Amino acid sequence: MGELFRSEEMTLAQLFLQSEAAYCCVSELGELGKVQFRDLNPDVNVFQRKFVNEVRRCEEMDRKLRFVEKEIKKAGIPILDTGENPEVPFPRDMIDLEANFEKIENELKEINTNQEALKRNFLELTELKFILRKTQQFFDEMADPDLLEESSSLLEPSEIGRGAPLRLGFVAGVINRERIPTFERMLWRVCRGNVFLRQAEIENPLEDPVTGDSVHKSVFIIFFQGDQLKNRVKKICEGFRASLYPCPETPQERKEMAAGVNTRIDDLQMVLNQTEDHRQRVLQAAAKTIRVWFIKVRKMKAIYHTLNLCNIDVTQKCLIAEVWCPVADLDSIQFALRRGTEHSGSTVPSILNRMQTSQTPPTYNKTNKFTCGFQNIVDAYGISSYREINPAPYTIITFPFLFAVMFGDFGHGVLMTFIAVWMVLRESRILSQKNDNELFNMIFSGRYIILLMGIFSIYTGLIYNDCFSKALNLFGSSWSVRPMFNSRDNWTEDLLKHVSVLQLNPNVTGVFNGPYPFGIDPIWSIATNKLTFLNSFKMKMSVILGIIHMLFGVTLGLLNHIYFKKPLNIYLGFIPEMIFMSSLFGYLVILVLFKWCAYDAATSMEAPSLLIHFINMFLFNYTDKTLPMLYSGQVGLQCFLVVCAMLCVPWMLVLKPLLLRHQYLRRKHLFNFGDIVVTQAIHTIEYCLGCISNTASYLRLWALSLAHAQLSEVLWTMVMHVGLHIRNLGGGILLVLVFAAFATLTIAILLIMEGLSAFLHALRLHWVEFQNKFYKGAGFKFMPFSFESLREGRFDE
Repeated sequence: MGELFRSEEMTLAQLFLQSEAAYCCVSELGELGKVQFRDLNPDVNVFQRKFVNEVRRCEEMDRKLRFVEKEIKKAGIPILDTGENPEVPFPRDMIDLEANFEKIENELKEINTNQEALKRNFLELTELKFILRKTQQFFDEMADPDLLEESSSLLEPSEIGRGAPLRLGFVAGVINRERIPTFERMLWRVCRGNVFLRQAEIENPLEDPVTGDSVHKSVFIIFFQGDQLKNRVKKICEGFRASLYPCPETPQERKEMAAGVNTRIDDLQMVLNQTEDHRQRVLQAAAKTIRVWFIKVRKMKAIYHTLNLCNIDVTQKCLIAEVWCPVADLDSIQFALRRGTEHSGSTVPSILNRMQTSQTPPTYNKTNKFTCGFQNIVDAYGISSYREINPAPYTIITFPFLFAVMFGDFGHGVLMTFIAVWMVLRESRILSQKNDNELFNMIFSGRYIILLMGIFSIYTGLIYNDCFSKALNLFGSSWSVRPMFNSRDNWTEDLLKHVSVLQLNPNVTGVFNGPYPFGIDPIWSIATNKLTFLNSFKMKMSVILGIIHMLFGVTLGLLNHIYFKKPLNIYLGFIPEMIFMSSLFGYLVILVLFKWCAYDAATSMEAPSLLIHFINMFLFNYTDKTLPMLYSGQVGLQCFLVVCAMLCVPWMLVLKPLLLRHQYLRRKHLFNFGDIVVTQAIHTIEYCLGCISNTASYLRLWALSLAHAQLSEVLWTMVMHVGLHIRNLGGGILLVLVFAAFATLTIAILLIMEGLSAFLHALRLHWVEFQNKFYKGAGFKFMPFSFESLREGRFDE
């Protein structure tokens, strides 16, 4: 359990690996994932390292696999994932892998080239088929006298006068449908209206042979006279990327050509189908093993990249590496080296030698699927310094609890718990599906955090007696109005009927029957001073929780001082800090608890204000005789506590720099005394002022709790109450719609938005108010050489 509360003990080790066994040894260390290699060649260019050619070959194989993967995804073929963890291929197997990938890539490229050429021919034949079909209609329409008269305007006047026959040239083609309006305007302007354009849409979209997208096109035919207009028309068609096709002039020739085109289309369609079937078979075969190929290639690349970090001795027979590794895992590392040596067939064992170093080791906190999310919360603030106490185990309890104090609602807590339980129960299936939705993956990774937040919210919801803004009457109320009929207040039936608001006197015998068994009495849900009561209760509760949380943080700092053997920090840091906070704010907690216990219903009106008492304590103002004391000897004790707190300031500010100066001078070590004074002054001021500001910051527990409760009550009153108010058949139908709106708003606003707000505020309380009491977070994370990401299928990492 020790590694949970403090980072693992690390050591710097030197590895001596025989050249023939180095590859297999590094492979075994990658499978183990417990060592972090250091770069022993920081000044050597990456292109000048020993294994740069092997890395390039692996990158080339990876490129080919990415090309195959792209083709597989384009074809819509699922990639099989069996969860297999293949062994790393031996270096001699790289040639076979390269040849295999080269063969698949060339075959796919050849298939794609042929298929593209076939599709291009198929497109041209299809367009020609539609041209022959549509132009026949155009020529039939040209026999119409009106159209003939319109077309005759294209002839020269001299020809019309001589009665020459109407002879027009024409071109036919296909153009993208969206270009037709611009194309028509350009023809009219350039040819000055001396051309006759007819166009018709092709009903079915055609496939682009290059991109595979569907394209809508139209057939057109342009009539003109003379070679000059013919050249202009062809240039315009070329500019608009229109495809021109030969079209015979006689119907018989067009009919014969159409028959030939249809025959060629049928033959070409058969060839295309056979080509696509062959392509599918190649891709399906590759899809079964491409994940394993990816893992093998990227494992090889990672191994050669790691070998480039090592030094080679002068004999060229041994590689020397330096690694950071946990002391507790040295035996497993030794075993992995022996296993790698055996796999390579080498007879010379690899050697692991622990080194003494003054360098700061990396920080390694062991986690599992439950603690991982909480550790990430801590690491987001800063990686803990080496062997510094780890806040994550305490965050497992305090974080969801402080969240629940702000979010406390039994109903909302149940919904959150159900969502988290669903993710926990289906985590294996969800992990196997490998969802690409980043937002869902982020929520899923924090499923255990959400689970605890939901459970704690159920508990605080019961304490607040709040379920979707309604109270739960679990044990019956501890208040009763019956004794009031026999009292001197003389309540009557008529009074109860006509007066909507009456005040219960808890001092009357039988009206108040003792404390409610658990949580807040449900009678408060109908009280007019409910908000006043909850304000007082939640504000005091926030102060108590905040001060306890901060005192706990200061105490954890003591554990750091003891572990790192810094007695000066204990006597000149921890002790005055604890005295300062306990004398002022710890005393405030005692006053709150004392007032709750010392005053009952009979004496509650005589209870003095704690806020006034606390202010007078700092001002040494005890002249106001109208303000009663809480207990005898209060003035003397409070003056003593304030004096103790004030003495702690120079205790922290002055003594430590002077003692450090004395120690350095005695040891004849030079040091910058000014820096130490400034650093200590900043720490002292920050701590003293922080005790006040941090205590005030915990009042967000009170503010967000009230905000959540009031927002929930407003949502119930403005939405759900509408459906419950109508007592007929229409009201029942309306209630269904209203409940749907209520459920949607509850999830969107109260569960997601309010939950996120409470989460962020709880995060701030831990990062700023709690962790700054003991946590430096100045370390760097242990990043072991591991194949874990490849086993999980995260190929892009």
